Amino acid sequence: MDTHTTSTTTVTINAHQLRLLLDKTADHMAHDGIPVLHGVRLDADSQYLYAVASDRYTLASARYRLNHGEQGQEPWARTIPGTFIPTLRQWLDLMKGAETLTIHPTDGQVTFTQGQTRLTASTTEGQDFPDWRGLFRKMAAQSVEGDPFPALNTALFPRWAGAGQSLRTRVTADQKAVLFFGENFIGAQMPTRIGGFGPVKDETFTDAHSQWQWTLAAGAGDVDMASLPQPEPDPHGGATRDIQETASELLQAVIAMSSDASHTDWVKDDPDAWLAHIRSGVASWSAYRYLDALHQVDPRAAQKVVDETAEQLDDGALGEWAWDLAKEAGFDPEKWLSEHENARTKRESERPATWATRLAHGLNAAKQAGIAFRVEDNPFVAYDSDTEEWRPIHPKPATT
Repeated sequence: MDTHTTSTTTVTINAHQLRLLLDKTADHMAHDGIPVLHGVRLDADSQYLYAVASDRYTLASARYRLNHGEQGQEPWARTIPGTFIPTLRQWLDLMKGAETLTIHPTDGQVTFTQGQTRLTASTTEGQDFPDWRGLFRKMAAQSVEGDPFPALNTALFPRWAGAGQSLRTRVTADQKAVLFFGENFIGAQMPTRIGGFGPVKDETFTDAHSQWQWTLAAGAGDVDMASLPQPEPDPHGGATRDIQETASELLQAVIAMSSDASHTDWVKDDPDAWLAHIRSGVASWSAYRYLDALHQVDPRAAQKVVDETAEQLDDGALGEWAWDLAKEAGFDPEKWLSEHENARTKRESERPATWATRLAHGLNAAKQAGIAFRVEDNPFVAYDSDTEEWRPIHPKPATT
């Protein structure tokens, strides 16, 4: 039976987050032979909006924290029929992820509104949806019994891929549900009945292990899966499409920047290059934080961004990509470029030539190494007897 409310109840959520709730749970709904479970349950309490689905063998719930102004509202719940879920997904796919929509439950219906567009779903009526909170509460309270070794139906494993994240598991008994926990996600899978051949029919780990004892005895006892071969580096030097490698490269860049920043000789030799290196480290740190946050919210979206970025890096036309995106966003890249080039010209007119700075740096290094040399008077470098070091000569202002 649906939980109805007498007061106006509305949930505000962006299209991306609602799509995530559906993606994480819809694969768990039952077929139409179990009408009460053939759908996704939208369930709101004073803090969260939940999507819940079950096929009797698995149970999954994902949640989204309500906006501050909507917290404390009266609880409500409606079951969106399984036949309507594809329509709702297609409607959400037409929107940009950040577009905000509202969900408003009424008697026998749920209305989704985005701007001037409205989508209404007739909800499943007259049947009691299982007390999913109670089911999870009892599972979570179970104590571990002995040395649990449940058998799980692997045909159901693909349903957990929709969670889009790594899940932690809790196993308490052979014939009790295995719990899964993730970021704003909880699920459970019932074990299969013991039967069949081989380890599946054996109820203990010891019995199953004994069947493999002779085979495993030929292996070493001190190896683990971390020792397995790693992927070979891309011989073409292409950008990685692996999120972990991308994160590693970004953090390595930050650490390298922090180390190089302390090399004062570099600052004197080429301050522009030094500053660019600092900026690249700052950009790498910002990129890592953004990628990490996106990966926690939506690993699939993070992977898509890494893939697209890798393609753009391999293409090499980053300046063109940035120019076009700036135009699309309403910025003025012509103005940016003009200001940058004018500032660079001004800096170059006020500083010694870069090669003269490097020459002075080299002469000082040779002097410190005890190498004798003689430099003719010239307008580029000169010896400063006060500081006892060679210095580049600043250009003279242009005469008019």
